[in-house]
Amino acid sequence: MSETPIKEDRPVLVPGSHIADPAPLGLAGFALTTFVLSMVNSNIIPDTLVGGALGLALAYGGIAQFAAGLWEFAKGNTFGATAFCSYGAFWVSFWWLAEKDLANLGPDGYKVVGTYLLGWAIFTGYMTVAALRVNTAVLTVFVLLTLTFLILAIGWYDKESSGWIHFGGYVGIITAIAAWYTSFAGVTAFTWGRQVFPVGPRR
Repeated sequence: MSETPIKEDRPVLVPGSHIADPAPLGLAGFALTTFVLSMVNSNIIPDTLVGGALGLALAYGGIAQFAAGLWEFAKGNTFGATAFCSYGAFWVSFWWLAEKDLANLGPDGYKVVGTYLLGWAIFTGYMTVAALRVNTAVLTVFVLLTLTFLILAIGWYDKESSGWIHFGGYVGIITAIAAWYTSFAGVTAFTWGRQVFPVGPRR
């Protein structure tokens, strides 16, 4: 009489469940880089010091955030992967544009930058629709970021007036604070083992 082999009960792992949440890193990289650049755009810091944001744009906003997006792919999070990889690429492309010395661009060059920002506003707009199903904190970041891109796009199309860019800088600062809060809520949720700071419900 043959014996039936005993099957061991093994837990079924959700793909990527063993990987730490990369979202707080991606949000932190985005927040800090956005904050520094927005301080320049708002004219709180003179635009002659914009070079101070370039290192952040490449290393933290760009490379670190892109890496967070790749880990989101591993966790099976399409939204997080698309967002962090895209905005990581945005900061790398911004670094490249800034290296071309935007201050010396002619009228047509300004229109190119305005179109570049408008394109990112469109992308952020449809990501905002997707963010409706994440949580209130993430949705707030995307709503503010959409407004920031739109305002800055208007400012670059109408470079004769710096008012729109300064306004976009202030909205960008608020966006950075919202992203920092969302990152903070994620980190503390891990270290405390519970959601200490609210992020709002899914819709």
